[in-house]
Amino acid sequence: MRRHAAVLLALLPLGAAGPPAPPLTPPPSPPGAAQGEGTPDAQPPAPPPPAWVQRPAVTLVLLDKISAQPHSATVPVGRSIAFFSLDITVRACAVHPPDLPQDAAAFLEITDRHAGMPGFRGWMFADEPAAAMLEHPVYDVRVTGCG
Repeated sequence: MRRHAAVLLALLPLGAAGPPAPPLTPPPSPPGAAQGEGTPDAQPPAPPPPAWVQRPAVTLVLLDKISAQPHSATVPVGRSIAFFSLDITVRACAVHPPDLPQDAAAFLEITDRHAGMPGFRGWMFADEPAAAMLEHPVYDVRVTGCG
């Protein structure tokens, strides 16, 4: 029997180990009971912690690929800086709470004052820089943290 179950599971596509579980719903209240009755000190469950905690500034490492000189900059959310021909605007910066693996992410808008050069608009992650990056022939921008 065990061997047959293993064969059946191997034939199922990944993630299709059976029918989807029904959504979790609280049990119905007994008839005639008002909301919150039952135990005198009943409290609603605490909401789950947020996946990201907002921070007031981002720390960036800016690289001029021609000179190979890295530069660090801390930019407050809502502010912009210029790095050679790049204009970098920080829209948000957030970190994981302490009970989750450490990571930082920043929403950046990057434009180049030279016509035809690539820009960037989106989230950059400190722990996964290749997930979303500025694809520029001369400059590199990396998020290293939020403060």
